[in-house]
Amino acid sequence: MNDFIAMRDYLRDFAEKREWTQFHSPKNLAMALAVEAAELLEHFQWVTEAESNALEPERLAAVADEIADVQLYLVRLADRLNIDIPKAVAAKTLKNEAKYPVEKVRGSSRKYTEY
Repeated sequence: MNDFIAMRDYLRDFAEKREWTQFHSPKNLAMALAVEAAELLEHFQWVTEAESNALEPERLAAVADEIADVQLYLVRLADRLNIDIPKAVAAKTLKNEAKYPVEKVRGSSRKYTEY
């Protein structure tokens, strides 16, 4: 079984058992997703590049929790909008391949509008 389908079904059931679907509009889920992404960012605020690559175990566990929260809200949002995440990712990667051809962007952080 696809991992996204299993997560989607689990989250759908979790919300339905608690009668939370009424609160899970796409708008509310997108806002919750943004909040969780901001909570993830907090762990990297004011640390150096080197420190961000070598998080202490306690902070790494907290980062893992925030990443999980982001993923869970994203899966729930996709479910409410009937978006198949693996298909959306596959389509987007094809667009990215076209926007960022290796021969033009290797070793560069420029946006596709800059070359």
